Amino acid sequence: MKPFALGAILLLFPGALAAQDLSAFETGPVFSQFGPHAPVAGIGQVDADTEFSHSFDVSKPADPDASNKGFESAARFINMHVAHGVPEDNIRIAVVVHGKAVMDLLAKPDNTSADMVQVMLDHGVRFIVCGQSAAAYGVTQEDLLPGVEMALSAMTAHALLQQRGYTVNPF
Repeated sequence: MKPFALGAILLLFPGALAAQDLSAFETGPVFSQFGPHAPVAGIGQVDADTEFSHSFDVSKPADPDASNKGFESAARFINMHVAHGVPEDNIRIAVVVHGKAVMDLLAKPDNTSADMVQVMLDHGVRFIVCGQSAAAYGVTQEDLLPGVEMALSAMTAHALLQQRGYTVNPF
């Protein structure tokens, strides 16, 4: 990178080269194996009457030898809100999966995301596969982990979830 460009980046984003400190992050209270979150100074409990119906859009597959980070974001959302006073029963999460990420929902021994997905399914998280992506990759309902749903498309799944009051995670 040219010195000018690096200097411009550092001026615009002074923390660009700062090291991350993840020591305050911890898992739980819902998922003890994944979904780390950190307390935020000045942020207290969230109103216990708060309800979330929230969908996550995941198209990026897991890195080799790791769980899918998009799935983990959904777990983090649940952990951090329950930790801050929202009852778990007031949180409805759907993870809409398309593109190559559908491979992270296959029922196969080397699926590094399978255990996390199963635990999340057991806690009521919905995983919905894009049928168009599944067709493109030759994936059938029988190939998926038990409990994973199939929709006509990711667009269809998001449209139906929005009609039911779900908001879409913007990142």
